[in-house]
Amino acid sequence: MERNDVKPNPRPMRILFADDEPSIQELMRIELPRLGHEATVCPDGSTALAALDRTAYDCVVVDLDMPGVGGMEVIARVRATAPDTEAVIITGKSSVETAIEAVRQGVFEYLTKPCRLAEIQAVLERVRKRRELTSRLRALERRVQRAEGTTNLVGGSAGLAGVRRLIDRVAGSEAAVLVRGETGTGKELVARAIHEGSRRAGGPLVAVNCGALPEHLVESELFGHRKGAFTGADEHRAGLFEVADGGTLFLDEIGELPRALQSRLLRVLESGEIRRVGDNHPITVDVRLVCATHRPLEEMARAGEFREDLLFRINTFEITVPPLRDRQGDIPALVDHFVRRGWPQTPPQAEVIAAEALAALEAHDWPGNVRELANVVEHALVLCDELPLVPEHLPARLVGRLPAEPRARSSSQPAAALQEPGHAGEPDRPQTLRELEIEAILQGLERNDGNKPRTAEELGISLKTLYNKLHQIQGGTLEKPA
Repeated sequence: MERNDVKPNPRPMRILFADDEPSIQELMRIELPRLGHEATVCPDGSTALAALDRTAYDCVVVDLDMPGVGGMEVIARVRATAPDTEAVIITGKSSVETAIEAVRQGVFEYLTKPCRLAEIQAVLERVRKRRELTSRLRALERRVQRAEGTTNLVGGSAGLAGVRRLIDRVAGSEAAVLVRGETGTGKELVARAIHEGSRRAGGPLVAVNCGALPEHLVESELFGHRKGAFTGADEHRAGLFEVADGGTLFLDEIGELPRALQSRLLRVLESGEIRRVGDNHPITVDVRLVCATHRPLEEMARAGEFREDLLFRINTFEITVPPLRDRQGDIPALVDHFVRRGWPQTPPQAEVIAAEALAALEAHDWPGNVRELANVVEHALVLCDELPLVPEHLPARLVGRLPAEPRARSSSQPAAALQEPGHAGEPDRPQTLRELEIEAILQGLERNDGNKPRTAEELGISLKTLYNKLHQIQGGTLEKPA
């Protein structure tokens, strides 16, 4: 009988084990393969160093006290030549000094002899989970990088050129940066550009919207917590400051941070140390801070809503992103960028938008800024059968009319997705039920800035149904899914 609950076996880890006790060597030669790992067992540190020169390992487990080359020397070689390899120490002579040195070397775990096989097995399983998570995160980063490319601030306006100059000046420094601008202007793109131009570009960029975090969880999200620190804290958890160690932490909407957390953030910035919730031991972090806000922080400081000393601390260098209405000359380039992002196969020389449609976009004042423009282009691509975009593809509010049918395809293509037989070109006819349904969906997406889960909740339908509807709009039908 076939079983559906069997999970595929994980990839065996390559383990380098070094210990000068023959009995432990023999045990590991037997037990590590039995646990599903590929094992290289060495009797001393010199043999371990030679093995490291020949093979890449997922994890190195070493006895701290071996004659000749000790465990710390082996780990130092690992850190120099294979920094992604995890290291575990086993020792019968533990001391505060060796524990501190192990932490400095980034050791994953520190076990004291005599240790049981079950302890080693548990540590190796945690190593496996960390490496699987790291691999998934890197794969996701590569996919995002392929999809988005290097951060590109699109446009040639004078205002945007000024932003680029400031980014170039500040990126190479370690200064804290405050990015100001209206909602939707692209403040996170500026933060990404600063990170990518800095010496921290190889480290993580962690972005968090302070206004989107539940107030009772903000402290835990930023600083982490220990197991049992509060109800529901079932395991140790690293905070976003730890995750961003060696890289950049982007705090969007910093003006929404609760007053009590503002004081703690200030202490972290001044000391470079954090404390997890429920933990008395500080953790040193190396993080560059970039903040963003659309709120007047100086007025908030005068009203006692934002700490003035924190404002001074995060505002070492300031960049203001101009609203789209002040750089409307960038609209053609932005439209081209969003169309090609939505339809990557668009030929380089293709006309993406007709002159009359572009004129309608340039006449709009864009209260939602670049984010609103991106949503308008996405709306148009849903209705469009082929480029260029024309006024009929744009939301009705931009062209002062009821939504019209998309242009018919050429005779070699399927009928247009929304073409209603018998009504083409008929003026002022009532909208059909399915046209009203389409309009409700698209307007809901606009109101919610493209957030599909929120749109589905607002429309009273499931998220799966919303995706089906969007797929049917693009595919040429609007039949209710079975």
